[in-house]
Amino acid sequence: MTDRPVALVTGGSRGIGRAIAVELAGLGFDLVIAHYDLADGKIDESAAGQAKQAIVDAGAACEAIPVNIADAADREKLVAFVRETFGRCDLLVNNAGVAPTQRLDVLEATEDSYDRVMAINLKGPYFLTQAIANWMLEQTHADAERCCRIVNISSISAYTASPSRGEYCLSKAGVSMMTKLFAARLADEGIGVFEIRPGIIATDMTAAVKGKYDTLIAEGLTPIRRWGQPEDIAAAVGAIAEGRLDFATGQVLNLDGGFHIRRL
Repeated sequence: MTDRPVALVTGGSRGIGRAIAVELAGLGFDLVIAHYDLADGKIDESAAGQAKQAIVDAGAACEAIPVNIADAADREKLVAFVRETFGRCDLLVNNAGVAPTQRLDVLEATEDSYDRVMAINLKGPYFLTQAIANWMLEQTHADAERCCRIVNISSISAYTASPSRGEYCLSKAGVSMMTKLFAARLADEGIGVFEIRPGIIATDMTAAVKGKYDTLIAEGLTPIRRWGQPEDIAAAVGAIAEGRLDFATGQVLNLDGGFHIRRL
């Protein structure tokens, strides 16, 4: 049990999730990072171990737990783990997500790929949020001073059509509506729910298309002509965690270098 606020970050072992966790550690949160790193079909703890060490170095307690967010039993295990280990959850960051294993035209995309992406990117976060939100209500009803918040990491793909990865776009559009649904439901309870839409961010997921986006960014695809960094996203989550945006529940924060600006 702890008197410090506790954050649960899914996909917290690398990239955006790791940067968010380290940022929150610096703001006084203890952390649970959920991860599902696989190597040769087995759980790989190396990235999670490195992330945990960075969080501890930032002055926070941290636990890392392997969780397949798409699996109901794993989600139940995760919530029980946070309850038993820390006894509280003040912030949920739904960051875990995957791209299709193979980019296929929407006229050729498979149901297997669709089911995998939607289960991890949308179904898992939806039902994890349901479970955590109910627990947050228990906490805030028991302690009126407790402030709880939820952050969903979506993508510019929520509104930008990429016909070679349609299932990913659909999953992120779903996350956007999910944010609105929970924000509307929880507003009267004082629990803020926010959506962050990253743009082109330098992570493992985008490494394979670096050359393509280097060129597009240089040509002005984004008004700010640089790649986004995981720390850019983390800074926005930090502002939410500190309560600076509490009057803006349901808000979408575009962390995209200005990509969302329509220009002629």
